[in-house]
Amino acid sequence: MEADIATQAVGLTSSADFSIINLFIRADIIVKIVIIMLIAASIYSWAIIFEKFKLFKKINQSTIEFEEKFWKSKSAETFYNNLPSEMDDPMAMVFKDSMQTVLKSRSKSNLSDRLTNIMVTNIEKQMSVIEKNFTFLATVGSTAPFIGLFGTVWGIMNSFQSIAISRNTSLAIVAPGIAEALFATALGLLAAIPAVVAYNKFNSDAKKYYNKLEDFSKRFLAII
Repeated sequence: MEADIATQAVGLTSSADFSIINLFIRADIIVKIVIIMLIAASIYSWAIIFEKFKLFKKINQSTIEFEEKFWKSKSAETFYNNLPSEMDDPMAMVFKDSMQTVLKSRSKSNLSDRLTNIMVTNIEKQMSVIEKNFTFLATVGSTAPFIGLFGTVWGIMNSFQSIAISRNTSLAIVAPGIAEALFATALGLLAAIPAVVAYNKFNSDAKKYYNKLEDFSKRFLAII
């Protein structure tokens, strides 16, 4: 009798352990898959966030330096000839590709129209690099809460099954399953909130940078 009581006490203690590791270990295979997916999405989202934060900091500084040097130069062609062979600033790349078109063009007729089209293409090319992985952040922000909710619903279903099997409505029976379910919801929000905030910020920064490139292209066309 005393041994049975001790065994039940140990079982209740184990089920009452709501640490993150134990919640994952006790979870159903479907809930485990949901948890792993959300953790992986959150880690990759943060990797993108740090990478984009460094990228915008870098290109904003390099673009300011490029514009200062460009507008202080004697001519666009002289400045182009003095450019280093390897550059990673988007505005510098737009200028370089556009100047190559100007210098290689034998016919000056309709040069302005052709150069406008080329600069638009070059700007879109650079922006596609800057906006890479934006879609992933938007997808995580919009779907992660629903994926977490799916894990929640599945965990609650398992809790009700536990009640039906044990025919016991005690909270100790359903608490582990409900805890696993709520853990999946929490992970969904943990993945979605930073992704949404980062997407909105970087999308705004990208639009501002696009306006910089567009403004530079218009002024460049004016002097050409």
